[in-house]
Amino acid sequence: MATKIDKKIVAFKVVKEEDEVNEVAAVPVVPEREIMHENVERPDMLLGSTYKIKTPLSEHALYVTINDVILNQDTDHEARQPYEIFINSKSMDQFQWVVALTRVISAVFRKGGDVCFLVEELKAVFDPQGGYFKKGGKFMPSLVAEIGESIESHMKMIGMIKDDGISDHQQQIMNEKRAAFEQKHSIAEQSCDDDSATSFPVGSQLCKKCNTKASILMDGCMTCLNCGDSKCG
Repeated sequence: MATKIDKKIVAFKVVKEEDEVNEVAAVPVVPEREIMHENVERPDMLLGSTYKIKTPLSEHALYVTINDVILNQDTDHEARQPYEIFINSKSMDQFQWVVALTRVISAVFRKGGDVCFLVEELKAVFDPQGGYFKKGGKFMPSLVAEIGESIESHMKMIGMIKDDGISDHQQQIMNEKRAAFEQKHSIAEQSCDDDSATSFPVGSQLCKKCNTKASILMDGCMTCLNCGDSKCG
């Protein structure tokens, strides 16, 4: 196709084919960003974390181990993704469904995409025989729900789930309400035992948001000392 030149030609250069090839080759090739999918090959070594679950429903504890694969290692997009999960215990009472659960969850992990939905699905499982309270007063509707909570803790640890937490201002208000509640009801501080770090005032009610016995009535308003949920906004 002809090109009309409107300006005066002051210089020119003959471009050879090999020069064009060199210019194309000089363009840096950006490596493709690796994402999690079912064909990701399992490395010989994986980083993992183990979480202990001890319920009043069983004599023996469960140990939940979640192993992660590192994608895009040594790059700006480096990230840890859950690859597999194992659940072990001395108790063989729940062996069948535990093995089935670990295989299904591991398969979902390796499938890729947004796997955080697993947490809410597992935490929504209720035991028809009733749940139980963990140390610190948090209610667990089922053993499966506590496994889901362990997965949630792991995902927060590796950065898949963002934990905004409680602001310093809100925490200060909660501490003031707790001190006023204990003074009003003359509640002595508990001795330093295993539960002291997570205990809440005697008489606290169950919070409907975080399922913890940490909700108290102050100034005509129910306020949770664990998650900060308040009927007064």
